[in-house]
Amino acid sequence: MGHLPARRPAALDRLAERAGLSSRSLARRFTEQLGTSPGKWLLRQRLDAARVMLEQTDLPVETIATRVGLTSAVNLRRRFRAYLGTTPGAYRRTFGQP
Repeated sequence: MGHLPARRPAALDRLAERAGLSSRSLARRFTEQLGTSPGKWLLRQRLDAARVMLEQTDLPVETIATRVGLTSAVNLRRRFRAYLGTTPGAYRRTFGQP
């Protein structure tokens, strides 16, 4: 499983440039089409990737955080709990491989 880029603003700027739009226009169109901001969408993708890694690997939470583009295990834990209502460790115990 590949890494997700950690620096969203630069990635958004590059994507907007490739689309021939300003970053603001891209963000507005993105939100109109998908009902969420690019930043929230990217965070959800990162958390979903972390969820899959927790289910399918025994990688440490710190490694998973880095691989999905979050800055630390603390950041992953905080965002994971806000997203799914549980910690990465508890999620792994419930849904991980035996």
